[in-house]
Amino acid sequence: MDAAGTFLIVVGVDGSEPSLAALRWAVDEARMRHGQVRAVTAWHYPPVPSTVEDSGGNDSFHAAERVQADALKAVAAESVDITGNLVRDAPVTALLDAATDADLLILGSRGHGGFAGLLLGSVSSQVAHHAPCPVLIVRPRSGT
Repeated sequence: MDAAGTFLIVVGVDGSEPSLAALRWAVDEARMRHGQVRAVTAWHYPPVPSTVEDSGGNDSFHAAERVQADALKAVAAESVDITGNLVRDAPVTALLDAATDADLLILGSRGHGGFAGLLLGSVSSQVAHHAPCPVLIVRPRSGT
């Protein structure tokens, strides 16, 4: 819990379906615990696999900003305090740093990079092994 005694949930958001499922889970969990959500979107220039996909331009920051804004709109949580953080760093580092004061870290099982058939992505695996708090890895429902 933070200094005010609020349950803090950090969630990784990269625009992938698993990350949106993680964000929905984080919002539901925060609502039940009267907590808050910190949505973290990592971006890196030049874009690297497992970070935010750039939609044609070379402006990775604005691509990350769009991805995060779209994700937060998708959950539109009126009764939950959600803040968005855009971090210029590798996803694993950004998430581990953001989780230093968190009570729970939630991630999607897979991001945009790598091999889609794997059950767990490299970011999720590394974060699960090194996080300073409990980690919940969310898989989207089958067929999504």
